[in-house]
Amino acid sequence: MDTRLADFIRDTPAGQEAERILRSCVHCGFCTATCPTYQLLGDELDGPRGRIYLIKQVLEGQPVTEKTRLHLDRCLTCRSCETTCPSGVQYAHLLDIGRQVVEEKLPRPAGDALTRFALREALPRPAVFGPAVKLARILRPLLPTALADKLPPAAAVNNKPWPTAAGRARRMLALAGCVQPELAPNINAATARVLDRLGIELFEERKAACCGALRFHLNDQAAAKDDMRRNIDAWWPHVEAGVEAIVVTASGCGVQVREYGHALAHDAAYAVKAARISALCRDPSEILVAERDRLLGLFPGGSRGKLAFHSPCTLQHGLKIRGAIEEFLWAAGYTLTPVADGHLCCGSAGTYAVLQPELSGRLRHNKLAALNAGAPQAIATANIGCLTHLQAGSLLPVRHWIELIDEVLT
Repeated sequence: MDTRLADFIRDTPAGQEAERILRSCVHCGFCTATCPTYQLLGDELDGPRGRIYLIKQVLEGQPVTEKTRLHLDRCLTCRSCETTCPSGVQYAHLLDIGRQVVEEKLPRPAGDALTRFALREALPRPAVFGPAVKLARILRPLLPTALADKLPPAAAVNNKPWPTAAGRARRMLALAGCVQPELAPNINAATARVLDRLGIELFEERKAACCGALRFHLNDQAAAKDDMRRNIDAWWPHVEAGVEAIVVTASGCGVQVREYGHALAHDAAYAVKAARISALCRDPSEILVAERDRLLGLFPGGSRGKLAFHSPCTLQHGLKIRGAIEEFLWAAGYTLTPVADGHLCCGSAGTYAVLQPELSGRLRHNKLAALNAGAPQAIATANIGCLTHLQAGSLLPVRHWIELIDEVLT
């Protein structure tokens, strides 16, 4: 794609990256076939190809309009288009650049700006988010549906203990995260118990919190990079001490940590450390794949009923992990039901469900119909955002897959 970037961005690192990505797009349109918002709305500007043209226009100096922002805001950043693209267009990186420029050039209306400010200031801070969740559970009937949907019922919170064994030769570090410790504290604990059965000690560093994804995708990239630097500083002593991996149990956070090296590539003080952190980042399934034979030998056998697995976009399109979790669930005794259009987003997408509730709700409705089609007894997934989003619309329990593996091994 021919480009003529404007002076304000042409010679910047962002401009150079954007030009490279734009030139890799051949305008074939394959991406529209797997874009969730294009499937819903049928508008070229609500598909990757149309959004690429909108970003190209902005970067070439054409006026930024509310129409431009509307179509960029509607993107889920699910990366399904990247999986489909035969040219390897790094659409998500281009979208980040385009959104940031739009944010700088076109101030948002006061109400929208206030909502986004509240989300990026409250959610990444566990000291604020934890008490807010407790209060929100009390006030749930009074909350807007989009916010109430994000709250799992109190009964879903399970505080089973972490394994007590310490001092193992093999040690791995876990990202505690910002919202998961309050909404589903058993996920990391279940991961620690599973890894303990494999002779691996998993521990958290509480000085690390939000991975930076939330602020980054709300177009506050400067604050997001500060979140990344804080985590790197918290983890670095453990990296120097020889931890094998940084285990991230939420696939959405995993994609962000895997991107630290890219996001901080031009930061002289952090570029090398960020690249090392990205290289150490692992989804739990990647750890279990490396220990596959030992893990399969621990399963007791027997049937555990029918289960539908929702593969988050961040898992299959972001981390490029496909089939591994399903294999372990089959081996653990679950019968996995077929799920049509498994490549399509459930509509959670971080804060998308709050900011785009109508589209998010339609996507969830479609996803739950596909998940329920095989009459499963439960739904499993790999990301806290997908879990809470699906649970809000589902009568079936929605669990993180590692919790199910933990229960089979207990």
